[in-house]
Amino acid sequence: MTIGALVLAAGEGRRFGGTKQLAELDGRPLLSYALAAVAGISPRVVVLGHAADEILAAVDLHGARPVICPDFADGQAASLKCGIAALDTDAVLVVLGDQPGITARALDAMIAAAGDEDAVRATYDGVPSHPVLLRRPLLERAGELRGDVGFRDLLRDARVREVEVGHLADPADIDTREELARR
Repeated sequence: MTIGALVLAAGEGRRFGGTKQLAELDGRPLLSYALAAVAGISPRVVVLGHAADEILAAVDLHGARPVICPDFADGQAASLKCGIAALDTDAVLVVLGDQPGITARALDAMIAAAGDEDAVRATYDGVPSHPVLLRRPLLERAGELRGDVGFRDLLRDARVREVEVGHLADPADIDTREELARR
């Protein structure tokens, strides 16, 4: 089974009040953490939209291929569709670009746990979150997604394996400047 990585980083950062992909965390752009975590997965793409040129100029993509989503303002569904279309793989590991505590070890654990189920979902102390690994049957349903939603609704009827990675990664994503300041 070939598995690609998809980092979602196209949003405008409305709740953040600016381009959060470029916000500094310990001297590095926020987006660089997710890209470093997926650096061992090939192929890998990062979906950009808002401020794409600025992000490309400032962030080390760690070998990820940038995919520009022209419809990024339509929400997460548009970004997912662009990223999935750019990867010709059996499965895609979807990682949030604003989740700096994700680690390569957590992603490796998810990949190692993948069997014949439709999806593998990270859990933290039993609570489902991101990343999520989606196999081809779910990926083919990406066209059903609309607006600012991911695969959550489609996962309800899917065969999903949950993998506890709380000991390997931090699930917090950064949506506001206050959340960034607490890191």
